[in-house]
Amino acid sequence: MDTHQTLQIIKWLKRIAALVTIGVWLYVISDFLQDPAPFSELVPYCMGSTMLIFGVLTGIFKGLEYWEAQTQQKGTP
Repeated sequence: MDTHQTLQIIKWLKRIAALVTIGVWLYVISDFLQDPAPFSELVPYCMGSTMLIFGVLTGIFKGLEYWEAQTQQKGTP
C-alpha cells in the first residue's frame, strides 16, 4: 500500500470515528432525556457520559494522527 492510499484511509477512518461517536452520543443523550427524572438530576450523568465518549474519540484521533505522522515520515525521502 502506498503512502497516498494509507493517508486517504486514515482520513476516512477519522471521519467514520467522528460520525460513530456523535451517533453514540446522541443515542445516550436521547436515552437520558426519556428518563422520567428531572433533568437537573441527570446532568452529572450527561456530563460524565459526554466526557467519556468524546475522550475515547480524542484517543482514537491521537492514534490516527500518530499513524498519519509515521506514514508521512516514511513517505518522505
